[in-house]
Amino acid sequence: MDKQKYMPRLIDKKVETYLKTFGALCIEGPKGCGKTWTSAYHCKSEILLGNPEGNFQNRRLAEMSPSLVLSGEHPRLIDEWQEVPPLWDAVRYAVDETGGEGQFIMTGSATPNHKGIMHSGAGRIARLRMRPMSLYEAGFSSGDVSLEKLCEGQLTPELTGEVGLPRLIEYILRGGWPGSIDLPLAEASLLPKEYVKAIVEDDVYRMDGIKRDTNKMRLLLRSLARNESTTVTNRTLKNDVKEIDDEDIDANTINEYLNIFERLFLINNQKPFAASVRSSVRIKQAVKRHFVDPSISAALLGVTSSSLLNDLETLGLLFEALCERDLQIYADAFGGSLYHYQDYKNREIDAVVECPDGEWCAFEIKLGANQIDAAAEGLLRLKAEFEADPRGRPPKVLCVLCGLSNAAYQRPDGVFVVPLTALRD
Repeated sequence: MDKQKYMPRLIDKKVETYLKTFGALCIEGPKGCGKTWTSAYHCKSEILLGNPEGNFQNRRLAEMSPSLVLSGEHPRLIDEWQEVPPLWDAVRYAVDETGGEGQFIMTGSATPNHKGIMHSGAGRIARLRMRPMSLYEAGFSSGDVSLEKLCEGQLTPELTGEVGLPRLIEYILRGGWPGSIDLPLAEASLLPKEYVKAIVEDDVYRMDGIKRDTNKMRLLLRSLARNESTTVTNRTLKNDVKEIDDEDIDANTINEYLNIFERLFLINNQKPFAASVRSSVRIKQAVKRHFVDPSISAALLGVTSSSLLNDLETLGLLFEALCERDLQIYADAFGGSLYHYQDYKNREIDAVVECPDGEWCAFEIKLGANQIDAAAEGLLRLKAEFEADPRGRPPKVLCVLCGLSNAAYQRPDGVFVVPLTALRD
């Protein structure tokens, strides 16, 4: 690769740190998110198991002699290692034999069955999750506001510029795929459509060689898209498919397919957050459903720029997904974690960022600037209720993350307001 053309990613710092600490590093994530490019940037040699040249000779060589393909200057990239699962043990053994750090980077776009993998690799092989590009990495966010500093209560007021609704819609439809970043929107929108097609028609079968009902997979994926950014249950997904598509999918099949989508890094659900393990408030345990990128939901729904302008409810859910994708990426960069909050007192928080020190910050996500006042009032009311609970743990920071706002600032009531297009790690 031409390293001068490499677009820096937020994960780069972690990759550098892990290579100094562990013998090998496995970077996992969906196809097309940039794993190979990032890994190649940090490596001095490589073997690409997905390369079709010579009738996939690299893969066949790895199958015959896994240790042979490990030979090369370190760090050595082993791309799509899951194509030959015994490579995991071969890498672990090589690391044990030499004892050095930074020997290998393995990339994987699927989690294989554990069959054939003898050792976990603990202490030898570290794992990092890579996601599509955030708006900041793609150059679509000014980066005026650091999420890490915001979570510490620090923000310098900034005029961030106007960003119209058509532009936000474009960011949703385009997605965070490095390969389409410079393409016109019409062409870029084809990538998530073809991505889903490849998942259903090829990748699922290649995972374990089992043929599954591709039609039912498509129906379930469309149902997930219709319920993007919600805490819909598996039962509701089943009923949704029956009601909308007039097809039945049994519960076991839904569970199986959802597991497969997770193993292919197609879905990235947002876990529930418990503000305090000692609190008497019962927390709902449902995950918030997300695809790894909102462009996938948009592709499955068949929406366009014009149709979203006429369907603000769907646009709002997809914008929430866009925000939560970026919050996850930025939080990952400084060791934070992303959750959502729901309890049986009907209190909800769109996004919760838990910091490495255990403090947490509450984010409400609103598309329009006219929704900021109501969102801020809701956050303040919720914080007061947490403070009134003797065993509660209130949030450190309250923030409204919005789309149509031209400034980042702190309100007199203490609530921060930040446009998504001004945010970074």
